[in-house]
Amino acid sequence: MMWNPDKKHTDLERWICIYPAYINSKKTRAEGRKIPKEKAVENPTHQEIRDVLAAAGMKVGVENKLYSRESSKEMLYRGRIRVQLKNDDGTPLNPDFPTRESVMIYLGRMIPKLKTRSQKQGGSDQSQSQQQQGGGGGGRKKGKGGRK
Repeated sequence: MMWNPDKKHTDLERWICIYPAYINSKKTRAEGRKIPKEKAVENPTHQEIRDVLAAAGMKVGVENKLYSRESSKEMLYRGRIRVQLKNDDGTPLNPDFPTRESVMIYLGRMIPKLKTRSQKQGGSDQSQSQQQQGGGGGGRKKGKGGRK
């Protein structure tokens, strides 16, 4: 695509794109991760990305697109986030986020702090312990002990 001087940084199509795969610690570089694994986050969603960037005061748009390297077609992995980085004169909109990489590293740091993340982690621990108590006992009653 050729650069068009009539396009402004405020035009949605000039905003940077961020797919959840870019910051997913479960993905390899070949699968689309763009930041170091230790700075990435496990299975981020486009809603989490949108929430964090909106809370940081950035102009954000959500598009229903699937990343080309994404093997799963599930709705969980859909979603592309558009973020405005620059003013029309080319200066950074927010000095804290001058580059695409700075935005992705910020996301990797902030998404684990979301309330929805801490609730999910706490809830999954409880459900796992319930499954172990109830499900494990039920599994033994099905005649597994009778085999020799």
